Amino acid sequence: MPQKILIVDDEAFILRVTELSLKKGGYQLIFGRNGVEAVQLAASELPALIVMDVQMPEMDGLTALKHLKQNPATARIPVIMLTARGHVLTRQDAEESGAALFLTKPCSPMQLLKEVQRILGETS
Repeated sequence: MPQKILIVDDEAFILRVTELSLKKGGYQLIFGRNGVEAVQLAASELPALIVMDVQMPEMDGLTALKHLKQNPATARIPVIMLTARGHVLTRQDAEESGAALFLTKPCSPMQLLKEVQRILGETS
């Protein structure tokens, strides 16, 4: 059975590019559009990995990440944070909150796939 990955972003284009990239890896994909959905879907679906944007409506990615790390059921799920801003404070906040990786958008689909495979302990 393919590993499940939760992708959370409020931009349809980014969701689509991420979907196309990770489908090549044979993953089962679940989608959310904001931090509230990220927290809910992570708890109900227990994905192997989460790829999440920082700037989103309702609840931003950093707040969602903090909620995920505080919940024993989701605390160990690795999270890749994506942002259009490479702002140092945001990067520091993400790393201190427990992000496995921080990538600045746009990142190449191949780079994202390789990082996902690396974090999940797979070889390409």
